[in-house]
Amino acid sequence: MNGKDYIVADESVLLGKPVIKGTRISVEHVIYLMAAGWNEEQLLENHPRLDKPKIQAVFLYIKDCLRDGLMFNEPSKSA
Repeated sequence: MNGKDYIVADESVLLGKPVIKGTRISVEHVIYLMAAGWNEEQLLENHPRLDKPKIQAVFLYIKDCLRDGLMFNEPSKSA
């Protein structure tokens, strides 16, 4: 599975944020909920359009972004 198979970005949906294909659920939203303590079961119960492969795709997408250097901050400059 490739995360990009399930994740799309369209400027007409959520200002171009990456979302799960066929939904308006952003990658950012899923990561936010999980960082806030939600588990997979809670995500599936509260977002019926999600399923396990789509949740897994969010993490694969994030992994690809990290690998490709798309999520790194500029290094801080020391004095």
